[in-house]
Amino acid sequence: MKKIILFYNPVSGNATFKRRLDEIVEMFQRREILPMLYRTCPGENSDFVKFVFESRADGVVAAGGDGTLHLAANLLKKNKIDLPLGIIGSGTSNDFATHLEIDGGEDYFDVIAGGITRPIDLGLANGKEYFVNVASAGAFTSVAHEVNVRLKNFIGKPAYYLQGIKELPNFKSVPLKITADGKFFETDAFLFLILNSPAVAGLKKVTDKAKIDDGKLDLIVIKKTGAANLIALAKDIFAGKCVRESPEIFYIQAKNFEIDSEIELKGDLDGEQGDSLPLKIETIPNALNFFARL
Repeated sequence: MKKIILFYNPVSGNATFKRRLDEIVEMFQRREILPMLYRTCPGENSDFVKFVFESRADGVVAAGGDGTLHLAANLLKKNKIDLPLGIIGSGTSNDFATHLEIDGGEDYFDVIAGGITRPIDLGLANGKEYFVNVASAGAFTSVAHEVNVRLKNFIGKPAYYLQGIKELPNFKSVPLKITADGKFFETDAFLFLILNSPAVAGLKKVTDKAKIDDGKLDLIVIKKTGAANLIALAKDIFAGKCVRESPEIFYIQAKNFEIDSEIELKGDLDGEQGDSLPLKIETIPNALNFFARL
């Protein structure tokens, strides 16, 4: 019988995943898969490696949001555990699952049971922390960490946008020095995003070129601009329009990035706090096998 570790976050999203637990166990067992339950604890997952080897698992499925997926991917990569990874999106933001059109229903459990995987790239920040979907810094990146947990659990994604609106008067641009595969650029910016997929912050198509298996990452910089232009850009983004060619955007694809600023700026990886700038980002091609259809 195949064994799958269900790496679940009990408080992710609206904290109702535990109500689905019996349903998910049933869907695994109906496909002759034995689910091995691992409950995540912030900062206290040192026993995960032992759990993996003693369970002799055939794969790991993270149940939670982008932060839970981030944690699972790092535990696997940093400990050189070569197992396929999957996602049952149950967080406030499930960007990577959204991009792969994974809804956590019957079809996805068929994918897991069939061992259907595809290789995906990962980003690596400063040689030590992997990210699955996005690295960022600047305006809005602190929003995920400042949103009240009760508000986020109650209303979901709109809590991020409400916090963002509140922060608009505090927006300040910062000077960025960017090196992309050896090419140097300078610009004043409100925000930069280094993307693996085109989905970020609940938005499905910020760019039309990002692919999770092309060996490259996509840099999108929102340049310093006036309030009217910024509001117009935000409207286009929320309307699902590709903004790659907007005059307010600097865009480039590369395998490696170095980003620095004379202003202290905290980085963010998949919604989790990362190192302050400077950031050295490299693409790790085919870093993980992911439970998903091509």
